[in-house]
Amino acid sequence: MILRSGSVGEKRPPGAKARVGSVGFLRGLKPPPPSELIFSVIRIFCWVAIFLLSATAGAQPAPKPATGYRISGTVVNAASGEPVRRATVTALSEADFHEIESVETDNEGRFALEGLAAGKYPLTASKRGFLTSYFDQHEGYNTAIVTGADQDTSGIVFRLMPGASLYGVVSGDGGDPVERAKVMLFLKPSGHGFGTGITRAGETTTDDTGEYEFDGLAAGDYLLAVTAEPWYAVHRGMFVSQKHLEAESSAALDVVYPVTFFDSTTDESSAAGIALTGGSSQEANINLRAVPALHLTVEEPTRQDGTATQPGLRQTIFGIYASETHWGTSFDPQAGTIELTGVAPGHYEVSEGNPPRVMELDVITSQVIAPELGTPAVTVSGTVKTGSGAALSGGPSLTLSLLEAAKTEYERSEVSNQGSFSFPSVQPGSWELWAWSQDTSGGGKWVTVASTTVGGKTHAGDLLAVRDKPLTLSVTLNDSQTRIEGFARKDGKGKAGVMVVLLPKEPAAYRALTRLDQSDSDGSFSLRDVAPGQYTLLAIEDGWEINRTLPEAFQRYLSQGVAVTVTEDSGKLVKLSEAVPVQHR
Repeated sequence: MILRSGSVGEKRPPGAKARVGSVGFLRGLKPPPPSELIFSVIRIFCWVAIFLLSATAGAQPAPKPATGYRISGTVVNAASGEPVRRATVTALSEADFHEIESVETDNEGRFALEGLAAGKYPLTASKRGFLTSYFDQHEGYNTAIVTGADQDTSGIVFRLMPGASLYGVVSGDGGDPVERAKVMLFLKPSGHGFGTGITRAGETTTDDTGEYEFDGLAAGDYLLAVTAEPWYAVHRGMFVSQKHLEAESSAALDVVYPVTFFDSTTDESSAAGIALTGGSSQEANINLRAVPALHLTVEEPTRQDGTATQPGLRQTIFGIYASETHWGTSFDPQAGTIELTGVAPGHYEVSEGNPPRVMELDVITSQVIAPELGTPAVTVSGTVKTGSGAALSGGPSLTLSLLEAAKTEYERSEVSNQGSFSFPSVQPGSWELWAWSQDTSGGGKWVTVASTTVGGKTHAGDLLAVRDKPLTLSVTLNDSQTRIEGFARKDGKGKAGVMVVLLPKEPAAYRALTRLDQSDSDGSFSLRDVAPGQYTLLAIEDGWEINRTLPEAFQRYLSQGVAVTVTEDSGKLVKLSEAVPVQHR
């Protein structure tokens, strides 16, 4: 411990008692011999040097004058409330999210970001074993910290959620480990956002001991599914002749593992959910049992040019297409049929014919699929343009997403240089149209579909009803760069962390044109790329818990909302003259 204050007398140098005797001759005493005098002078110089070094070591460097602003607070474990030491807290630029300043928390979880200019700073925190997140993050939104002369940016509590983990062993008949089994993780919907279906959350393969692990998972309700192939399985059509298969005893070798869910059931509806909380670690073992492989026989229809069309077989798990699987095939030219071999029991989508017919099957036995079954798929095609009339940029592509809670089905089409597109095989149903624009760096962004025109009638939004006839449409993309800025206030003060939602007047445009944000520490918000139209602007405290799948969820808040109109002439920035009142959920 270096002495930081007090007089030198508090810590006397070694030999201090001899100091008076060594200079006593100055008081009329008998002078010492010359050699002793020289030695005494040397000792005096030594004492002075020791004194100066001690004083210098004990002094603190002069503090640098404070410049800029300070953001300070504590990082705590969101699950336990305990401080998180040695977490990295970073202030980012609001414009491009590059790092401005970064610090590490101390043993009490405290941090301080110094010397910041006045402005807005999104904060992130990270540490191994925790989920890297933004401050007060909800879905894709967060609260930035605003610095300035009248802003209190101290005492921030950053709650960092520990990651959860899921692990286990996949075994086969007799308890032997199954190597290279595909383990798929699915997340049940929370019911708050637009997405209503189960989504894929991860995928891994087992090692040579049959073990797998998912870590760094967010809290939520999960489902597990496993697919694998018995190492000894041999199926006709997979580079193996029927004669060879029979010689090797087909019953023993022509086997498959059906899709198996936790807790070791092959019935998708009986799959057990796995609830993970922040920081939890759970074990989920799955046992696979081989069953006889199934065989599906379909006709081999021909096109007008005489060429044959191949049937399509896609397996779905929780309404999501599983990764590509290579089925064995066996051709019978005399019967004009194709036999798909090595098929595991499960749920499939089969397409055959020209034009194709699509059907869904729960395959539990070998069967012949009649060509007249299923629903005829149709072609959805058209042209794409921008709302402003500007040329298309970024090589956009279009994606159709089926709007069914139990299914997650997509079709994709590239847009040509002339702005045309085509989806050749779309089954009837309600679909949502998305557009993706790629940038020069290889990234990109989703672009709003502002409206669609079918048969001369224009409908706001991005929803399509596909029936039993081909559909031709004109798609208008929103290329507006209008930004709406304002403040959410409660009791006359800016309110941080509230959900700000901009609702279009037309319910059909709800999914496409709705804009969301989360208010920053001073209550400010910014809504980007707002298409021309009439809107109602709301600010709702704890609004992230609202089920936003339908516009009716906001009905009771509309009377206190603020009306906003955006036109083609609104420009790039619309600043609201009145604050948006904060309502409570």
